[in-house]
Amino acid sequence: MMKDLNRRLARHAPAVLSLFRLVYGLLFAGYGSMLLFGWPVPAQRPVEFASWPGWYAGVIELVTGLLIATGLYTRAAAFVASGEMAVAYFWMHQPHALWPIGPPPGGNGGTPAILFCFGFFLLVFAGGGTYSIDARRRASAAGQ
Repeated sequence: MMKDLNRRLARHAPAVLSLFRLVYGLLFAGYGSMLLFGWPVPAQRPVEFASWPGWYAGVIELVTGLLIATGLYTRAAAFVASGEMAVAYFWMHQPHALWPIGPPPGGNGGTPAILFCFGFFLLVFAGGGTYSIDARRRASAAGQ
């Protein structure tokens, strides 16, 4: 029974990986858009143009999020995004408290940074999946 279930689920893994990449990339781009443009919701604290580190974080999040969502240069974009989230966690969240779950003072509110960091770290190794621009580029390069 389990072998049959594993075989049936494994058949859908490439599509699910591409769906994961798309959703994670769009969510990340949404955070960048919020910081840069106040859209789709206003940022808690407005970020001034070229201010450190908020504006630059927004640019990284918007650009890498869109690259990841489309599956273009997925591994490189995911590496940068994962690193940014690791830096964000240790620089912005961890100094408030050790435990990431819950807001300060009990926790440090860093759970989203950890989830993004490790989700993107997975994409560094897994790649963009079957339904990505990277896969189409590889297929067209192999056909030439």
